[in-house]
Amino acid sequence: MSLNQSLIAELRQESAATSKMLSRVPCDKNTWRPHEKSMALGNLSAHVSELSNWITDIVKSDELDFAKREYKPFIASSAEELVNHHNKCVSQALEALEGASDAELDKPWTLRNGDHVIFTMPKKVAMRSFAFNHMYHHRGQLSVYLRLLDVPVPGMYGPSKDDSLAQQQAAH
Repeated sequence: MSLNQSLIAELRQESAATSKMLSRVPCDKNTWRPHEKSMALGNLSAHVSELSNWITDIVKSDELDFAKREYKPFIASSAEELVNHHNKCVSQALEALEGASDAELDKPWTLRNGDHVIFTMPKKVAMRSFAFNHMYHHRGQLSVYLRLLDVPVPGMYGPSKDDSLAQQQAAH
């Protein structure tokens, strides 16, 4: 299996799990944060919904310069809007990955902020650490936010305690 096909399979599986998490976000609590130093729920859930854009950026360019990037934060007004935004970003990432050869994924990719180079590494390594692992980190963070808000947390790799309780209640 080529590297791009492996990454595509992982992205499909993980994006389905991310969609489940995003579908539970109570957007009426977008300004809530568990601590003054924490991101607000609306910002975190938006970040999770669009992190697959970084996969597209890595495949289609040789660098990302935060100083040159015009970023307009996305804040959803509903969980449905979050999921739809996530699905759109994932579709673009899948399309980019479809055309990515192993040779392309071996090329160097740089993350910078103006003259400050944060890192340069092969695209395939940047994709794993900067994009995929970053998605999982923030999705886990989002699960804690949901727990603290007493929102049932969906299982990512099998049923969660909330899923198990719902199944038990449905059986009775």
